[in-house]
Amino acid sequence: MNSSRSAALRLRVSSSVLDASAVLAYLRDEPGKDRVEQAREEGAALGAVNLSEVVARLAREGLSENEIRMLVDRLSLEIIPFEKALAYQTGILLPVTQHRGLSLGDRACLALAARLGLPALTADRGWAGLQLGVAIELVR
Repeated sequence: MNSSRSAALRLRVSSSVLDASAVLAYLRDEPGKDRVEQAREEGAALGAVNLSEVVARLAREGLSENEIRMLVDRLSLEIIPFEKALAYQTGILLPVTQHRGLSLGDRACLALAARLGLPALTADRGWAGLQLGVAIELVR
C-alpha cells in the first residue's frame, strides 16, 4: 500500500483495531466490554474479515440478518476492506503464529493493526506474548 493511502486510513482510525473476539465480548456484555467501549468511542476499526467472523457467530446464535446489521451498525466502527496487500501480510503471519493456533481472522486483524500502526484489541488470550511488532492488548 502506498504511504498516502496508509496515511489516509490512519487519519480515520484514532485508537485501535478490534478483533472479532473483542467485538463479541462487547455485544455479549462480557468482561472486557468497558475497554472495547472506550476504543469504540475513540474511533476503533474492524477489518472486513473480522466483521465476517462477528456476523457468522451471531448468525450461528440465531440472530437474523437484520438484527445483526442493526447491532453492528450501532457500533459505528470504521470497516476496513481486505485487499490484496493485506491478504499477503495476513498469509505471511501464518508460520510465526501457527504454534498459537491463530485463525485467518486473527492474522487479518494483526496484519491490519501492523499496517495502520495501531494496537490490536482482543479477548483471545492465545495472543499474549506474541512478538510481531504490533501492540496487542487483551481486553480481559
